Amino acid sequence: MRRAQPSTRFPVAFPTRSIQGLACQIGLSLMMSVAVSAQSGEVVVATTGGVYDRTLKEIWFEPFTKATGIKVSTVTATDAEQRTRAQAMVGTGTVSWDIINNVDVIAESSQNRAFTRDLTQFCEQFAARKDLVEKACNPAGVRISLNATLLAFNTATFKDSQPRNWADFWDVSRFPGPRALPNLNDPWRVLAAALLADGVSPDGLFPLDIDRALKKLDQIKPQIQLWWRTGDQSQQGFRNGEYVIGMIWGTRANALKAEGQPAKISYDGAFMLADTMQLLRNGPNSEGATALLKYFLDNPAIQARIAERLNVTPPSLDAIAQMSDAARANIPTSPEVFRTIVKHDPEWINANQAKMLDAWNAWLQR
Repeated sequence: MRRAQPSTRFPVAFPTRSIQGLACQIGLSLMMSVAVSAQSGEVVVATTGGVYDRTLKEIWFEPFTKATGIKVSTVTATDAEQRTRAQAMVGTGTVSWDIINNVDVIAESSQNRAFTRDLTQFCEQFAARKDLVEKACNPAGVRISLNATLLAFNTATFKDSQPRNWADFWDVSRFPGPRALPNLNDPWRVLAAALLADGVSPDGLFPLDIDRALKKLDQIKPQIQLWWRTGDQSQQGFRNGEYVIGMIWGTRANALKAEGQPAKISYDGAFMLADTMQLLRNGPNSEGATALLKYFLDNPAIQARIAERLNVTPPSLDAIAQMSDAARANIPTSPEVFRTIVKHDPEWINANQAKMLDAWNAWLQR
């Protein structure tokens, strides 16, 4: 986190024409890829690419292939593309992917549940696992990690006084410079940040006052130089100096720090979401995909290594115990930090997704 996306990252109602058009593009090529995948025993996983994709391959997918002989391939797509294409594939019966990766808000929505498998029976085998956090395995999918969408800034730009919350993000006098925000077809986190900056208390955020949030966003819109759609884009924008302060995923911010970039983060007003792997209905290799998820949950050591690499919180307490002290210091574990993290309302978000997106798109075009 995405998603947290998370957040980055919830489903929308897609126009029928767009799905039909996408289905036409899928056509014969998708049917051929389904056949090839089924014959080879290959599992196809959609990811957002970049360091996230490379980490999963090295630490999880390749050891799984060595242990089982089942190959795992990845395709790169934004969160919105994953949802759109998965829905179209299942709708047309030409499914070439086995797994998509969305945050918990999206994964548990009625829209996503309509084209993904119910894992209730699969999750029964993990019910007695005391080390797994709540909903690590749930009907909607398997939670791979907990990740924050948060405030990140350039310490070379802000050497003395440093921003720490969304009110500071809006304060262009004290903290001047270009800014970045996500544009991922799931604007609730940006709207919530605007309301926090406008003085709304975290406990009073939901239901979101969309009009008030957009009015607050009017104040900062001229300063937004990067509307990023992928994690890689948010990282590259920081490296290139396209922005000096922005809302990005914690995984990407920590990756920037790991490569020596002058990046610093704040959990004050952060949004914590769970990246969730979901199995598509009628996927080309459902058995292999199920085995891949079981392999992850059965191996806290793999979870720990992924968490260390990406600076995320794994779903197993045993995995957390296996992480180094330095790695645990990079993830939210203290009660003080968790008190500053926003508690979101998935039910309201999913019920109002279309309304928010329509208002968001209209605002972007103004």
